[in-house]
Amino acid sequence: MYTSTFTFAKKQYDDDFHRLDQAIAEAAKQIPGYLGEEAWENDRLISNVYYWDSLEALQALMRHPTHLQAKARQAEWLDGYQVVISQVLRTYGDGGLPLAATATP
Repeated sequence: MYTSTFTFAKKQYDDDFHRLDQAIAEAAKQIPGYLGEEAWENDRLISNVYYWDSLEALQALMRHPTHLQAKARQAEWLDGYQVVISQVLRTYGDGGLPLAATATP
């Protein structure tokens, strides 16, 4: 399993930002290999974590035209960003929280 974590600092959003953000989220869900997502936010940062069953599935979102369009315009809406691509070795917990995706240990 792989994750793509997109963390960004808020700037000024407009209708195009919200439209593209929603379209990217919907596109991700339609890609074979999409396993789920999580998000968190504080007073300055937002982080979206997408879970994928393969690197190819993750790369399909990166090549998606809507994602490329938003990436080209990111400076209009974001005050900095970081992307972390990771391979997940295992997930576990006490059962009190649902896991967005599960990998075998």
